[in-house]
Amino acid sequence: MVMAIGAIIAGLVLLVWSADKFVEGAAAVAKHLGMPALLIGMVIIGFGTSAPELAVSAMAAADGNPGLALGNGYGSNITNIALIVGLTAVIAPIAVHSQVIRKELPLLVVLTLIAGAQLLDGELSRFDGWVLLGVFAVVMGWSIFQGLRGKGDTLAGETDAQLTDDLMAMKSAIIWLIVGLILLVVSSRLLVWGAVTIAQSLGVSDLVIGLTIVAIGTSLPELASALAAVRKNEHDLILGNILGSGIFNTLAVVGLAAVIQPLSVAPEVLYRDWTLMLALTVGLLLMGFGMTGWRKLISRFDGSILLLVYVAYTGYLLSTVVAASTS
Repeated sequence: MVMAIGAIIAGLVLLVWSADKFVEGAAAVAKHLGMPALLIGMVIIGFGTSAPELAVSAMAAADGNPGLALGNGYGSNITNIALIVGLTAVIAPIAVHSQVIRKELPLLVVLTLIAGAQLLDGELSRFDGWVLLGVFAVVMGWSIFQGLRGKGDTLAGETDAQLTDDLMAMKSAIIWLIVGLILLVVSSRLLVWGAVTIAQSLGVSDLVIGLTIVAIGTSLPELASALAAVRKNEHDLILGNILGSGIFNTLAVVGLAAVIQPLSVAPEVLYRDWTLMLALTVGLLLMGFGMTGWRKLISRFDGSILLLVYVAYTGYLLSTVVAASTS
């Protein structure tokens, strides 16, 4: 057990650090190659912040731990909205300006409904996985097309300023891109081993471990990005990263895991975890949309509600762990 806990801690630290270096390297390479700032923000940075979830879920699926793979994907979405958006809104109300975000939020609701429909038969087959990946390709293609057609979007300006301030040399960028990718694989392997070992020792499902410890750990890049954006007053980057990560987790993370190894779906995933994920996504939509249109603000009160929901949900999951370990 001690080794497993150490593996999780070391794996999470290395995972978050390597993902950050991977994002920095990839974004700098793209900037040097002349890729538009909006495209870098939507594709590369969005992929990079979800790289931990992708690596861990793919590794878990390959190792025959479907609960961990699914719990990580859905748990990360729950954590991103309830914990990260909630926490950042409590610190400072989140203003929304980007047209990209206004399109992505309703889209995430629709994609969550599609994901729920696939859970009804109690399994995510390889065909389901390919469907999710196909939808992901369409969504990304559409988003890129729309983004490149638009002019002067807030998200593009903030991303361009961020890249210009921190741009590294091309050679260093390539090195960190490669090193970050290698360490992502190594750290995810370490994390999956530790998580599965702890789940077996406590007698709980790897789904619960994926929804709690692993989901929180793999969401740390989003948390770091959100807190940094709060300090810089770059509000659109907060929701942009969260929504992009949500789309990536729902489609690419779960889809790739199912393609690697079909996933059996426990009933509680549908009625508990997916239902909460949908409720949080719809709730976020309603928070940003008032009676007369977009309110352009997620308030401290809204953030407090999200945080309370997260505490209640996590508390319930932890109570199942305690019950299993004492039985």
